[in-house]
This record gives sequence, structure tokens and C-alpha cells, in this order.
Amino acid sequence: MKSLVLAEKPSVAREIARVLNCNQKNKGFLEGANYVVTWALGHLVTLAEPEDYDQKLKSWRMEDLPMLPDKMKLKVIKPSSQQYQVVRGLMQRSDIKDMVIATDAGREGELVARWIMVKAAWKKPFKRLWISSQTDAAIREGFANLKAGSAYNNLYDAAVCRAEADWLIGLNVTRALTCKFNAQFNAGRVQTPTLAMIVNREKEIKEFKPVDYWTIRADFGDYYGDWRDNKGQGRIFDHARAEAIMAKLNGHPGVIADIRREAKSEPPPLAYDLTELQRDANRRLNFSAQKTLTVLQNLYQEHKIVTYPRTDSRYISRDIVPTLPSRLKGMGVGPYADLVKPLLQKKLTPGKRLVDDSRVSDHHAIIPTEQTLKLEDLSMEEKRLYDLIAKRFIAVLYPPYLYDQTTLTTVVNGESFHSRGKVVKDLGWRAVTASTAEREETHQDALPEQNLTQQQKGSQKQVVSCKENKSKTRPPSRYNEATLLTAMESPGKFIADEELRESMKGSGLGTPATRAEIIEKLINSFYVERNGKELVPTSKGIQLIPLAPAALRSPELTAQWEQRLTDIAKGQGSKEQFISGIRQSAREMVQGVRMDAAEYKATNISKSKCPSCGKYMLIVNGKRGKMLVCPDRNCGHRQPEKENEHAGLGNSKRASQMNQKLISQFSDKEDIGQNLGEMLKAAMEKKDRKK
Repeated sequence: MKSLVLAEKPSVAREIARVLNCNQKNKGFLEGANYVVTWALGHLVTLAEPEDYDQKLKSWRMEDLPMLPDKMKLKVIKPSSQQYQVVRGLMQRSDIKDMVIATDAGREGELVARWIMVKAAWKKPFKRLWISSQTDAAIREGFANLKAGSAYNNLYDAAVCRAEADWLIGLNVTRALTCKFNAQFNAGRVQTPTLAMIVNREKEIKEFKPVDYWTIRADFGDYYGDWRDNKGQGRIFDHARAEAIMAKLNGHPGVIADIRREAKSEPPPLAYDLTELQRDANRRLNFSAQKTLTVLQNLYQEHKIVTYPRTDSRYISRDIVPTLPSRLKGMGVGPYADLVKPLLQKKLTPGKRLVDDSRVSDHHAIIPTEQTLKLEDLSMEEKRLYDLIAKRFIAVLYPPYLYDQTTLTTVVNGESFHSRGKVVKDLGWRAVTASTAEREETHQDALPEQNLTQQQKGSQKQVVSCKENKSKTRPPSRYNEATLLTAMESPGKFIADEELRESMKGSGLGTPATRAEIIEKLINSFYVERNGKELVPTSKGIQLIPLAPAALRSPELTAQWEQRLTDIAKGQGSKEQFISGIRQSAREMVQGVRMDAAEYKATNISKSKCPSCGKYMLIVNGKRGKMLVCPDRNCGHRQPEKENEHAGLGNSKRASQMNQKLISQFSDKEDIGQNLGEMLKAAMEKKDRKK
């Protein structure tokens, strides 16, 4: 008898099969003496479409909403149905005694496997492979310590709730908006509040009115000081007051009224979770969140040099500590050799800054594996992202950054000027990150650093010069992917209710694994455009927010849902109560859209008609430039804008069809070019005459 192993992707299945000595290749699976290894292709089974419940739902009509099936059905995804049949056939083999779920160790990975099992009516025992890296050693250890499949039932329940909630809310609200306003709209429980944050920020920027303010700096010869009031504020919004302060400085000496010298210790940053890595990669490498996830997946799955990507933890558990030396040895090549060397020369005793079992959920922080690093096998993008992970991992194991900070207050005729200096005692972890230009986040009013080592309290100081600088207050910055990820991770400031805001700490909009996908979806739906690093809402995105149900615009409801999904995964929440609430929300949201008296007007209508349905197409910014998109959801025709301008025979689709028809009329290949050219010329002349 054999065990069936179900992986999520063919590449992972091949690695597992190699470790388990399954060398016999078959169509859709690999077999050995004790195991049969097969794979999904992502999801093989999904929730049924509305028309699978009732054919009339194939047409989008407001009177058919809300769609609330009594029991949600599953269906096999057509493009991958052949592989599903392979997996189902293996499940039914008489020599298969049990199964090992080896899909990604997370909520969605659990759903991939369980839905296949439900659809194929699997009744035999099953276990769970739960590993955080794809190395041979990790796979062997995982199979030696398989978990009971039932231990992940709560995780599966949470995954089902997430999928059904997205179906019930997303499909109902999307259809309601589309039918009501006759436009291609889509909405969702995470997508819409995320868009609302971007749109609201744009509104703040547009409504912002800059205000003049002044700052004053005095030069005392060997150092300078910045004026501050008794509350520590340095901006003066009354010019007359600034002028009065300047007048008090002329001809008056200063005195060093206070010196504070403090020994400071700055601990290393925490290890990366996915969201923090995406933020850093966006700031420093200009990677989109989705690009970071894609490159990271390659480092994890193909090269096996980093641990599981889709983690929300920035700590490791105590059982990982004994593996730290072997991880450092594995990565100790090239630019990391000298950084790793001092760590390997002593016993590693990391503190709670890195090791905290209570703060590790399904997976620990993203760190290097024990696999030997081969930099020559990595692409440039993979090297750059790995460099962030490697140096962050090394930095966490380095000592704190130590320095002496001097804060100086110089008083001139009753006005206080503040100065700050720093003397580095030990670079500590900053010696690791210096070459990667790790930026310190500083407030715009923070005092600049300078050398103050020779100054003494009570010393008289002459004002060599003083300068008044005029500035304007600035509007809030547009979101970029780094700041949007932060807002999605911690939407508390957007939640009015203080008690709920406090309870939402650690929750947020979506999960680390889905946030990149949400951002890309907003862009692909033409609600948001990238302008350099900035995310700018389009007219369509701006208009959608007031049209969408009020509950869906706020992160409050979505954050509540996400918190409840987390509770369900921990066995602390009710699946039935959650879905019941979602169904009620779907009813209320559809009714809200139905009763809405607002209007939508597209502002990007072109003069070009859709070749399929004749409606005027919309101009949108696509990934490769401007595109023309049909506004009719049932049509969905798209084409680059330039095709419409240069097609010659009208539109590119008809031109291509005519070219094929003309070519088919000639059997002699040598005549094709000449005759086709003549016929195209005649067609062009005919078109010009019509003009």
C-alpha cells in the first residue's frame, strides 16, 4: 500500500518526489515504492458560478439580486480539468491507503487540497506536511513529523469562509453596481475599502490649502541652533512674530543654558515578514508588491535559499535557534562572508528581539535556509531581493548600535535655540546595513546632527548670523505601494470606534499573501494608475467610492471580517455565524445600491467605436501604454489605442480578418504579396473617398 502526496505545483511535486525516491514518471504524477506524488495547478476546484445554480443568472439583471444559494457548490476548473481527473483517479486507486496534503502551508494552500478532496469524495485518512522551507532536509524532516490532517480543520473553515464571503459580497455588489450604472464595475470586501483610502487621500490633497510658515536658525560659529518654542515647535505661522524674534537676536550674546549627554542604544530591526519586505523592496528597489512576491517565491521554491514567503510573523521560534549557525554557513559567501564570520566565532544567543514563540503563528519570519548560496545562479532581481533578506537576517544577530547623543540649548535674549550631536561608539548592526543605504525615518522638524563634543554649559556664544526661512505646509503625500501596504496592514486610524480600533491591532485589510494581488487588481480594473511610484485614482475609481455601499467603503467592516476569519482559524469563532452575517450584509448592500439615486458618467470616452458591439470605447492607461476598452461588460473588447489610429481598414480586428480572407484567395504564394498590396491599396482609396 502507498501514500498519495498532493502538492500545489508541479515543480514542488518534483522536488518532493526526488526526496521520496519516486522516480517513475507518469502523466500527471510520479511514483515510487512507498509514495505516489501528484499536484494541483493552483486551484483545480473552485466555487460554482451563478449560472451553475440557475441558467437565468448568466444574464446580469438587478431583479435577480441578491444571489444567495442555500448551499455553496464546487466545480472543477475547466482549463485544469485534465489534471483534476488524474488526481481523482489516483485517489480512487485501491493501493492508496492514505494521503499527505503537501500544498502551501497556509490558508489558501489548505483550501486547494481540501476542495479537491471534497469534490473527489475522499474518505480515507489524511495527514498534513507543514514545512517552512523547500530544502531536502526540511522535506525529510517534515515527512518524519507529519501532522494529523484534522489539526488544520479550523484553518480550512477560515479559508472556506473567506472564499464564500468574497463570492457573496463581491459577485452581488459587482453585479448590482454594473446593472445600476451600466458600467464595468467590480467591488470586493478588501478591494473597495483599499480604493477608498487612495481616493480619500487624493481628496485631501486636492482640498489642501498651503499655509506659510517661518523657521529661524542662528549660527554660533562652531555650531548652529534651530529656534523652538516651549512646546518644542519650530514652525512660526505668524510672520510678525518671526520678525520680532529676529529683532531680539541682533546685538545680543547667547549662553549655553543646558547640555544633556545620553548614552543611546538602538536595537537592530526585526526580521522580515512579507509585508515589511514588500515595503522595503518598494522603497529601496522600486519593486511593486506583486514583483517582490514573485521574486521571493522563486528564491523559496526554485533556489530554496529563503523560508516560506507568505508569513505575517517577524520572529522565529526557539526550535529554529540551533539551526542558525548552519544557515549562516550556507549563506557565508561573496559579500556576506566577512559579515557572517564574527557571528560564527561565538555562541549565538539571540534574545526576544528575534526569538519569541508567542509571536509566531503558522510560519516564522523570512530568513535564509541552510542551503548553500550560489549567487551565480540568481538573476539580478533575485540577488537584490536576497540581499535585503540576508543583510536583515545578519543584522538581527548583531549587537545594538551604540552612540552618545548631546542635546544643547542656547538662549539668546529669552529665545531658545536647540542643537543635537552624535558620537558613534559602536556601529553594531549598522555595520551590516551601511552598504545598502538603510534610511533612518526622521520627522521633518527633527534637529540635524552636528559635532557638539567641545561645548560646555554656561559658555557665552556670539550670534554670528541668523536666518529666517520661509516655507509652506505641504499636503499629505499620495500613497505609494510601501505606504499603502502599511495602511492596509494597520487601518486603525481610519476606524472611528476607539474600542474596535484597538481590537484591530494585528489585523487589517486582507492578508500578507493577498495585499499585492489587491493592489494589482485595482490597477488592472482601471481604478488606480501608477505615476512613477505614486498610486493615483482614476476618474472611474473616484466615482465608484460614493456609488459603492457605505459599509464596503470603510475598512472598519472589512477589518472586523478579517479578525473573525483569524479567530475561526484559531478555533475561537463560528463559521456558521460568520457566513450568516455575510449573507445579511450582501442583502443590505444590494438594496443600498438599488435605492441609490446617484449617477455615473465616464470621463474617458474616445471617438472610436468598438468593432464588436459599436459602442464608443474608453481610453485607459494599460501596462504597455494607452488602451481602448469597450464599456459593455458583455462585450469586453480591448485593443491598444494605436491600433485604432493606424489600422487603415478601420480597426485591427477587421483588418486582420480581411487580410486572412484575402490571403486564402490565392494559391500561388508568389502572387500573394503583389495581389494583396493592390487590393489593400484599392480598399484604402475607397475609404478615402468615403471621407
